[in-house]
Amino acid sequence: MAVDVLVPDMLAAKARIEGRVARTPLKRSRTLSDVLGCNVYVKFELFQKTGSFKPRGAFNKLLATPADARGAGAVAVSGGNHGQAVAFAARELDMSSIILMPESTPKNYVEAALGYGAAVQLRANIATAFDEAAALGAQGYVFVHPFDDPLVIAGQGTTGLEIFEDAPQLTDVIVSIGGGGFIGGIATVLKELKPDIRIWGVETEGADAMSQALAADRVVQLPAITSIAKTLGAPAVSPRTLELAKRYVERVVVVSDAEAMRALRFLLERLKVLTEPAASCTLVAAERLRDRFDPESHVCLVLCGGNMAIEDVCRFDDAYFSRR
Repeated sequence: MAVDVLVPDMLAAKARIEGRVARTPLKRSRTLSDVLGCNVYVKFELFQKTGSFKPRGAFNKLLATPADARGAGAVAVSGGNHGQAVAFAARELDMSSIILMPESTPKNYVEAALGYGAAVQLRANIATAFDEAAALGAQGYVFVHPFDDPLVIAGQGTTGLEIFEDAPQLTDVIVSIGGGGFIGGIATVLKELKPDIRIWGVETEGADAMSQALAADRVVQLPAITSIAKTLGAPAVSPRTLELAKRYVERVVVVSDAEAMRALRFLLERLKVLTEPAASCTLVAAERLRDRFDPESHVCLVLCGGNMAIEDVCRFDDAYFSRR
């Protein structure tokens, strides 16, 4: 499959969404540098509007759609951050939005999408939600796919442009994978601009659609998402995002929920940021990859989101935060 997302697409997306999204900070962390024995930087994408990277792709898709084709509104399928982002972007563009969510979606994501003015509709499962979204798209709604859309991927790739601009010395970047659009966009930019940079992916057990697809050399449908990292919970990647991973990603590390939650606590205590497990897992991956780094390495962890409900932090306390 030909790759249909290129650096010029990212540059066009950057110009298109400028002023609509935040330019998130990238800073060196002395704490993490000491822990990993190299130069470690953090891209604080959890400070993005709505608490994750997702508005980048949502705005790029909607703004690239001609104004006269947006009249019916936007529709999206999401179990978390993507729904918030589409609802937020639609509101900012004076559009209505329908967000189709599985019944298992955490309450905080549902409430956030409602707060941005979306009509949230809960469905029995993600497959039913996608079928309905496709039908609404045929009726004139702008369907904003969570990852399998060149415009969405280009929007997410603007994160990579910022990373390169702020830290061109980087040797390694570690990015979480859900459906693969975020890492696909970032990897496309960074590998084209700096071919010797290494891009590492990370998933959690029970939300590992990309690692299974890479092992099988084809898209694999997960029977269920069992990880607590719900925002990594794409039941399958797409041929497009699989091809981007095959082309640009060095390796995908799969970590446990327990490891991700311990990293979440460490980041909260030491960096003073509350991440999602989908973001804290990048620190676990860096620890697993430690033997690939040396004191001259410059490694960036992309903290992709921070929409972790406080009640979930408390609920997981006994299971994952025990120091015994």
